[in-house]
Amino acid sequence: MRPLGRRPGFVLAVLFVLFVIVSGLAPGLFTSRSPSDTSPLEKLRGPSFSHLFGTDELGRDLFTRMLHGSTLTIKVTGGSVLIAIVAGLALGIVSGFFGGWIDVLLMRIVDVLLAIPILMMALTIITALGFGLVPMAIAVAVGITPGFARTTRAEVLRVRSQPYVEAARTGGASWGRVLWRHILPNSWGPVGVLAVLDFGTAVLLVSTLSFLGFGSPPPAAEWGSLISHGRNFLITSPWLSLLPGLFVGLVVFSLNHVARTLEELER
Repeated sequence: MRPLGRRPGFVLAVLFVLFVIVSGLAPGLFTSRSPSDTSPLEKLRGPSFSHLFGTDELGRDLFTRMLHGSTLTIKVTGGSVLIAIVAGLALGIVSGFFGGWIDVLLMRIVDVLLAIPILMMALTIITALGFGLVPMAIAVAVGITPGFARTTRAEVLRVRSQPYVEAARTGGASWGRVLWRHILPNSWGPVGVLAVLDFGTAVLLVSTLSFLGFGSPPPAAEWGSLISHGRNFLITSPWLSLLPGLFVGLVVFSLNHVARTLEELER
């Protein structure tokens, strides 16, 4: 932890990510307002001490809506990353551990998925499954799973050729024991870094899908839908889209910075 503590950028990024996660799980800790409370007398107010992000056309506090929107976004993003990790680990382990025609078949499927733009794939899956948070999580998970599968396979192949794995096999350990005791624990580092990096990618994808109208219906507050709704007032009240957009960008940037820093330490 000492090398990480000497990096102020990393510390600020981690603190901001923790703030977003905590505010998503318990938004009441940071605001006493409700995201649906309206105040017509305060509509379209600019950012101030009483309304950090200003208010919308109904007088609703935008900062409060952003915090409550974190709940929906984090749930969908966390669910999609969890699904992708489980599916990617399974594909990568089976492919790298057994090899042969199984490896060729699975990796060709992964190659096909990697060739399709993630957003296009997500839109196709949501169109087939329907709108909502669960289809959105599945769509994003399918898009980011190939990266986990590729990374896991590469690590399994690398660790499998190490001398301590050969020594374990020579000592009579079964392949199942070698897999659980040696290969998986030593393959997790790059996968964990990729999970942090893809969390930012998933946030961006979820916000994009919500921006396009594939998320929860109004009046639910999601980051993408808040940005999309603010487009109607770009001339008179630009903060309605600008501040939520900057907030989402800062979340993605912070996650990327954390992942890159961890990757440097892994090397």
